[in-house]
Amino acid sequence: MTLVAIILATLAAGIGSVWLAALLMRLGLGGRTDSVGPQHLLSLAAGALLATAFMHLLPEAFESQAGAHDLFATLLVGVVFFFLLDKAELWHHGHEHSQPQPHHHDHHDHDAHHGHAHHHHGARSGGWALLTGDSVHCFGDGILIASAFMADIRLGVIAAVSVLAHEVPHHMGDLVVLRQTSPNRRMALVKVSLAGAVTALGGLVGYFLVGQLHDFLPYFLAVASSSFIYVALADLIPQLQKRLTARETVSQIAWLIAGMVIVTLVSGAAHAH
Repeated sequence: MTLVAIILATLAAGIGSVWLAALLMRLGLGGRTDSVGPQHLLSLAAGALLATAFMHLLPEAFESQAGAHDLFATLLVGVVFFFLLDKAELWHHGHEHSQPQPHHHDHHDHDAHHGHAHHHHGARSGGWALLTGDSVHCFGDGILIASAFMADIRLGVIAAVSVLAHEVPHHMGDLVVLRQTSPNRRMALVKVSLAGAVTALGGLVGYFLVGQLHDFLPYFLAVASSSFIYVALADLIPQLQKRLTARETVSQIAWLIAGMVIVTLVSGAAHAH
C-alpha cells in the first residue's frame, strides 16, 4: 500500500507539475501583467516548502528516539550538501547566479530568468544538459517524498504537494528554454515530462533504501527538511527580493501565507482520512 502511494504521489509531483506548468503557460498565466504571475507562484512554493519542513518533517524527526544534537547536525550537513550540489549544477536550482543580470534584475520575470540562465546551456546541447539536471533533481525529490511516506502517509502527501508546488515555476522556465531550442512544443513537453517521471524512480529507490535503513528514518527526514529549506531560502526567496509597490508586497506575502495554509489544509485532510 505504501509503495503504491509513493508511486502515485511521485508521478503526480513529477509529471503533474510539468503538465500544470504547461497549462498555466497555455492559459497565459505567468506573465508580468497577469493577476497570477511567476512571483506569486514562487511565493506560494516558498511558503509550502517552509511549512512542510518546519511544521511537519522536522517535528516528525524530533519525535523519534534520535538525539536533537544529531538531527540538527544532519540538518546543517544537508544544507551544506545541497549548496555544494547547487554549485556543481546538479541540483537544478539557482542557475541565475551564473548569469547575473544586474541592470534588469528588478524587471525580468521568472520565465525570463530561466531563459537567461539556461539558454546558453540549452543552445549548445539541444536542451539535454538541462534535462539531465532536471532528472537528477527529480530523482532526489522522489527519494525525499519516499522518506516522508515511510514515516507517515500524511507526511508523504504533504511532501508531494510541496514538491509539486515548487516544481511548477521551475518547469515553466524549462519549457520556455526547450521551446527556444526546438520548434516542436509537444516534444518539449514530452522531454520535460520524462525528466519529471524520474521522480517515480527516485521514489522506488527511496522506498527500498529507507526500508533497509529504517532506524535512520529520522535522519532521512532531516535531510528532506534541509532540501526544502535550502530551495526556499537560497533559490525561491532571493528571487522575491525585489523593489515592489506596497500592493505588490502585500500580494507577495499573501501568496507566501497561502502556501503555508495549503500545506496545513492538506495535512488536515490527509489526517482526517
